[in-house]
Amino acid sequence: MNGSANGHSTITAEAMPAPGVSLNGGSTNMLPQIHEALNLVHGAYSSNDARRQASLFLEEIKTNDEAPYHGFTLASDKGQQPVVRHYALSLLEYAIRHKWAEYSKEQATALREWVLQLSQNVSPDDPLYLRNKTAQLWVEIAKRSWGAEWVDMDELLVQLWNLPGSVVHKEFVLFILETLSDEVFNGEDTVAILREGALSKACVEIFTPALDLQEAFPNRQIGTAVRCGQEGWLVRLGVLLNQCLEADLYHNPQYQNCAVKALAVYKSVMPWAIPRAIASSSCVQNMCKSLAVSSVAVQLASVEALHALYCRMHFSDEEFLSLVCPMYTSQMVDLLRKLFEWSVVDPNNIDDEKYLFAKKFSEMMSNLGSFIEQKISAIPENCDLPNLLNLFLAIAQSPSFVISIPVLVTWTRLLRSDTIGGSPTMTPIIAPLLELCSSRLIRYESMAEDSDDPSLVFLLEDIDTIPERHAFLGNYRRYCITVIELVVRQKQSEAIYHILSQIDQSLQRLYNGQPPFSPEKYSKNSIPVLRIDAHFTVVEAALKGYMKWRSVHGSKLQQDDQERVAIENNLEAWCERLLEVNFEVCAIGVPVRSVLKKWQDPLIRKRVLQLAVAFSTTALDKKVGFMLKVLEHILMSQPVERPECIAYTEAVKELQSDGTYELQRLACKMPDQLLDVYDQLEAKVNEIIASGRLETKRQTSYQTFLFTIIHRATNIDPELRLQKLQGFIHPVQQLWQNNELEQSISSFPGFCDLLGLSKVRDFLVSRRVHEIDNWALYQLDVEGQTLQAELEERLKALPLRTTKAFLACSTEKVEKDTPAYKVSCALWRDVLPVILPNLLKFMSHAHAFHNPANWTGLPPEMRGLVGRILTDRFWQAGISEGTKEDFYARVTGTKSTMEGFASSIRGSVRAVREACYSMLWCMSRLDVDFYGFSELPGPLAHSLFSDAHCLSSHQLIGLLNVVRLMVDDCPVEVRSHFVPPILATCFAQMDGKISSEWEKLAQKQVSQTPGDNLTEEMKEESILRQLTHTAVMMIGGFLDPARPNPQATSSTGKDDATNTAEANPAAAYPSMRKFCLTSSIILEPLLLFLAHAIRMRDGRCCGVVLRVFRSIIPDFAAAQDSPLSSGIREFISTEVLKACISSLNEPYFVDLQKDLAQLIASILTYYSPVTNTPRQILLSLPGIQEKSVDKCIDYIMRPGMQQRQQRALVLDLLRDLKGVSISEQGRITKSASTARKERSKMQQEFLKEQPPADGRKPSPSLDGVAGMFEER
Repeated sequence: MNGSANGHSTITAEAMPAPGVSLNGGSTNMLPQIHEALNLVHGAYSSNDARRQASLFLEEIKTNDEAPYHGFTLASDKGQQPVVRHYALSLLEYAIRHKWAEYSKEQATALREWVLQLSQNVSPDDPLYLRNKTAQLWVEIAKRSWGAEWVDMDELLVQLWNLPGSVVHKEFVLFILETLSDEVFNGEDTVAILREGALSKACVEIFTPALDLQEAFPNRQIGTAVRCGQEGWLVRLGVLLNQCLEADLYHNPQYQNCAVKALAVYKSVMPWAIPRAIASSSCVQNMCKSLAVSSVAVQLASVEALHALYCRMHFSDEEFLSLVCPMYTSQMVDLLRKLFEWSVVDPNNIDDEKYLFAKKFSEMMSNLGSFIEQKISAIPENCDLPNLLNLFLAIAQSPSFVISIPVLVTWTRLLRSDTIGGSPTMTPIIAPLLELCSSRLIRYESMAEDSDDPSLVFLLEDIDTIPERHAFLGNYRRYCITVIELVVRQKQSEAIYHILSQIDQSLQRLYNGQPPFSPEKYSKNSIPVLRIDAHFTVVEAALKGYMKWRSVHGSKLQQDDQERVAIENNLEAWCERLLEVNFEVCAIGVPVRSVLKKWQDPLIRKRVLQLAVAFSTTALDKKVGFMLKVLEHILMSQPVERPECIAYTEAVKELQSDGTYELQRLACKMPDQLLDVYDQLEAKVNEIIASGRLETKRQTSYQTFLFTIIHRATNIDPELRLQKLQGFIHPVQQLWQNNELEQSISSFPGFCDLLGLSKVRDFLVSRRVHEIDNWALYQLDVEGQTLQAELEERLKALPLRTTKAFLACSTEKVEKDTPAYKVSCALWRDVLPVILPNLLKFMSHAHAFHNPANWTGLPPEMRGLVGRILTDRFWQAGISEGTKEDFYARVTGTKSTMEGFASSIRGSVRAVREACYSMLWCMSRLDVDFYGFSELPGPLAHSLFSDAHCLSSHQLIGLLNVVRLMVDDCPVEVRSHFVPPILATCFAQMDGKISSEWEKLAQKQVSQTPGDNLTEEMKEESILRQLTHTAVMMIGGFLDPARPNPQATSSTGKDDATNTAEANPAAAYPSMRKFCLTSSIILEPLLLFLAHAIRMRDGRCCGVVLRVFRSIIPDFAAAQDSPLSSGIREFISTEVLKACISSLNEPYFVDLQKDLAQLIASILTYYSPVTNTPRQILLSLPGIQEKSVDKCIDYIMRPGMQQRQQRALVLDLLRDLKGVSISEQGRITKSASTARKERSKMQQEFLKEQPPADGRKPSPSLDGVAGMFEER
C-alpha cells in the first residue's frame, strides 16, 4: 500500500477477515442495531435499564470480528450523525489497540488504508472531536508500524499538508505531529515505549532539516528512509506559522486556530529537538513574532512553547547565543515589558485569559533569567541586561504572588553570582528589591480574609486550601529572606544601613491608622504585631547575610576588618535604641535600658527580645557589655498579667516562656562570658525565685540557665564544674529515690492515686457525665473545680518536668567527644539507674490509662466515656471551623466546664507520657551509659507498646518519633541486643493499629449518613495519614542504603557485668539496612506492615512503600541463600505482588500506576529465575493468558531493557485489570477560568512545605490542646 493518499478504493469486509474466520460481505443487519443502541444510550427518555443494556451491546460489538468494517462504513458516511461516526471510529480504535498483533500483514494494511482514507476525507464541516479522533487513529497505527512495515508515513503527511483549500488538513497533520511527539517522548503507552528507539529516531529525522541532521550526526548510519523532502517539519511549521500571523487573525479565526496548533507542536517538540535545527529553522524568531500579535490565544501558545524551550537546562555557548540571546536584545526586552504591562489584571475583576498568560509569562521569564547566571561571560554586548533586570524587578513586584514567585526565585540565583551582584547595573535595583522583599514578609495568613490588600485577594483566588496557602507563603517568605541575605552579602554596610533606616522610619509609624494599644481589646494578630514581625524578619535576614560575609571576608583584609568594626558599632547602637533609654540601677554592675511604653504589646516585646539575643550571639558576640544589657533586660522584664483580659494574659505568658528560652540561648552561645558574672547572676536568680512570683516551671528554667552556663563553659576547672553541676542534679536524684513515689507507681491504682486520677472516676460517676450531651455548657461545681486544681498541683509535684529540663540541657546540641558531652556522661552515669526503672513504670501506666479495661469501677454504660475523655481537641488547618485563635479562645473559655475538666484529665496523662518520651530521648544521647544496660530492651519494649494500641493516631506519632530517635542513636556495638525487641514489637503494633484504623475509616465512608460529623472524620483521616507517613518514613530511613553507621564507642566506665558494649569500630558492623534485612524478628513484622500499606488509600505513603520494596527486592534474589531469604522472596512474590495488582485495579491509585507496575516488574525480573510463584500469581488472574504472561516475563528479563519499557509491559499485560488508565484518558478542552485554576509543575512545587534547613522533617499543620501547655 506504499502509495499516495489519493484514489483509495472502497474496502469491504472480505478484505478484513478475522484470523480463521471467513466473512461473506459483512452483516448488514448489524448497522440498524448499532443505530438503535446509540439512540437508547443518548436518548433523554431512555430507561436506565435500556441504556445499560444498549451500552453493553455497543461494548460487545467492539470485540466482533466484523467491527472494523462496520466502523469504517459508518465513519465514512457523512450523512450519519456525529455521535454515530464517533462510535464508528471507536470500533476502529479498539481493533488497532487490542487486535493489531493478531492481524496478518494484509489485514493490517487494509486497516491502515481505511484510516488513511478517513484522514483524506476530513472536512471543515466535521466536528473537531471527530477530526481529532481520526488523527488519533493515525497515531495509533504509527506507533505500531511506522518505521517498520509503514515507511511512507511522512510522505503521506506531506501530501495531506499540501492539499489545496482550507487549513483543515494542515490542522489535522498538526494534531498528528503533536500527539505523536507527546506519546513517543513523554507518554506511558506500552506500544510507544517498546518501540521508543525506532519511533524517537524517526521523529528526529522527519522534524530536522536534512543539513542539520547531517551536521549533528556526521557518522549516522542511514537505515530505512522515513523522511520526505529536505526541509523537515520544523521548517514547514515556521512557514505555516508566518502565513497565519500575516493574516488578519481577528477576522480569520481559522488562521488563529491554526497558529495555536502550530505553536502547540513547537511546545511538544522544543524539549527534544536538536538545538542546531531549532536555530536554523528560526523557531525562536517565529515564537517571538507570535508574541507580538493581538491574539491572547496565540500569545499564550507562544509563551508556552518558549517556556518548553527554556526548560532545557544545558546549552553550549553557541546554542545559547542563537537560542537565548535573541530574547535579551533591546527590541525583544521592550516587547516583553509591554506584554507584561498589558497582562496586569484587577484583583477584584480578574480577566482569566490575561491572568493565565501572566502566570505562564512569569515562569518563562524565570527560566530565561536563569541562563544569565549560567552564561554571564558569554552574553554579547548588544544585549540589554539593564532593562531586562528592571523587567525582572517589575514582575517580582506584581501584587500576585503566583506571578511574582518564579522571578523571585530567579533573583536568588542571580544574586548568588558575584559578577552580577557586584555589577554597576545592579546598583539602582538594590533599593527597590530590598523594599519589595521587606514589604512581602508580613504574615498574610494571619490577616483577615476580608482584607482589601490586593496580594491577599489574589492569594485567596489562586489557592483554595489553607495548608497549601501556608506552605506557599512559607516558600515565598523564604525566597524574600534569601534575597535580603544575598544583597547584604554583596553590599554589606550600604544594604544594612538602608534596611535599618527604613525600619526606623516604619517603627515611628507603627500604630498609624490603628487603634491605640489596649489589653482589653488585645489581638495577637494585630497589624502592629504583624508589622513588627515583618520588620524584624528583615533585620534577621540581613544579620544572617552579614554573618556569612564576615565568616568569609571579615578576618582576611584590613579594609574588611575596618568595615566590620564600623558595622558592628552601628548595629550595637541601633539595638540599644531598640531597647531604649531610661537608665536603672543594675545588679550586674552595668547600666541597663528598660522598655519604653511603645513596647507595651507583649508579643512586640518578645520580638525585640529575640532580635536582641540574635545580635548578641552573632554579630555582637564580642561585645560583652551589650550581652549583659540584653540579659538584664530579660531578667527585669516582668509584665503584669491581666486575668480579666484572656488574650493579653496568654501573650504575657508567651513572652515569659520565650524569655526563659532566650536565656538558655545566651547560656549555650556565650557561657564563658556569663561565667565571669556567674555569682551575680546566681544571686539575682535566687532573688527572683525567692520572690514567690514564679511558678515551678519558670523556676526550673532559671535553674537550668545557671546549669547550662557551668556545663558549657570552657574556662572552668573540671572538678569544680562537676561539683557545681552535681549540686543541681543531686536534689533531682533524691526526688526519684522517694519511697512514697516508688510505692505509688509500683501499681496502676497507685499511679492514679498519685496523680489524683482515682478521684476523677468517682466524680464522673456521681455527676452521671454520660447523660450530659454538651460538656462545654456544663459548669463545674466547687468540688469539680477543686479536683481540677488538685490535678494540676499533683502533676507539678512530680519529678518529671525538672528531670526532663536538666537532661535536655545536658544533651541537646552537645556534640560527642566534646568536654561538655563527657561531663554529661559522668554527671548522669550514676543517676540513670535510679531514674530508669521508675520512668518505665510512669510511661507504662500513662499508656495503660488509655485502655478502658483499666478503668475499673465505671458502670458498663459509662465505659464509652474513656475514649471521649482522652480524645485530644485539635484545630487543623483547612479542616476545623474558624481560626486557630477562635479555637484557643473556645478551649480557654471552657476551662471551668466539664469539657475543661476532661481536658485537665488528659492533660495530666499527656504531660506524663510526653515527659517520659523526652527523657528517654535525652538519655539515649548518653550512648552506652543508657544502651549498655543488658536488662533494658525487654522492659522498655513492654512499657512502650503493651498498651500502645489504645493510644490515638496523633499520640502514636509521638511514640514512633521517640522510637526512631532511640534506634538512630543506638551504638552499633549494642544494636543486636537493643534494637530487635524494640522494632519487632513496634512494627507488629503499628501494623495492627494502622491497618485496623484504615479499615474503620473505609467502613465509615461506606456507611456515611447525612447526620455524620464530617469535620471530625476529616480530622481523623488527616491524622491517620500523618501517622502512616511517620511509620513508612521511619522504615524508609532504617532501610536507606546510603545511611551510614554511627561511630562506634567504647565503654565509658560501666561495670562489665551490666555493660554489653565492646570497643569495635563502626565499619566492623553491618549497616542498619543489612541489620534489619537479616534479622527475622524485625523483618517479618516490618514486611507485613509494608505489604498492608500498599493497600492503604494514601498515595504519598504508598509511593514511599513501593520505593522501599524496589530497593530491597534484589537483596533476596540469590538462588543459593538462607531459609529466611527464600521465605521473604516467596512472601514478596505472593502477598506483595497481590497487593500491587489489587491497588492497580483501583481508580484511587491511578497516579501510582507507574510505580506499582515498576515494582511488579522488579519482582518478575529478580525472582522469576529462582521461583515460579510470580508467574503462577499472574496466571491466576481472570482473563490473563499463559502465553501473554510468558511473553511479558521474557521481554522484561531481556538484557538492556529499560525500566520504562518494563513498566509498559506490565501495564499492557494487566490493562484489563486497571481501574483507570493513565494513557487512555482523553483530551478535554478547558475554559480559560478552568485552565487558570490548574497548576503548572513549578506552581505545584511552590505549594509544598519545604523541610527545615537543619534537615528535620516539617511538623504537621496540627495544633492540639497539648500545644497550649507545651513545655519548651
